[in-house]
Amino acid sequence: MPIEVLELHHHGLRMPLNLVEAMGAFYRDVLGLDADGGRWHIPGVPGFFLDLGNDCQIHLLGNDGVSPYAQGADQDPVDNHVALAVRNIAQAEAELLRQGIVHWKQANIAAPELTQLFLRDPAGHLIELHQIGHCRCKASDRARADALAAAGAQPSAPR
Repeated sequence: MPIEVLELHHHGLRMPLNLVEAMGAFYRDVLGLDADGGRWHIPGVPGFFLDLGNDCQIHLLGNDGVSPYAQGADQDPVDNHVALAVRNIAQAEAELLRQGIVHWKQANIAAPELTQLFLRDPAGHLIELHQIGHCRCKASDRARADALAAAGAQPSAPR
């Protein structure tokens, strides 16, 4: 059974540290994208999260070499990637295991209690999967997750 993908969450673009400011200026000044002022500090990975409406972002990720979050030479979540939000991350991982898809898991990097799964497609492109509503990188997700946390509830998929 295929994994239920609900949205394109973000596209992560890795760049050398010396290009972070120029890339931010290009996306802001040429393409008119606004930087999300709520981007949290990721040690060793400066950059910008740029809003594409309320539903998607481009993440500009600066890092020279292997990031501090890599689990191996080919397992670096800071590499160029596409992030997809899924309805249920546990079911997504079970499906990856069932199909024998090689993947790795990262926890608590992008947000508290966020589990991210990383895998590569047959062409080698990196794909991130995470539970919808659990990542706090988009302002709309932060607001929803914060409100639910204050109420003692867990984020759930929109219907």
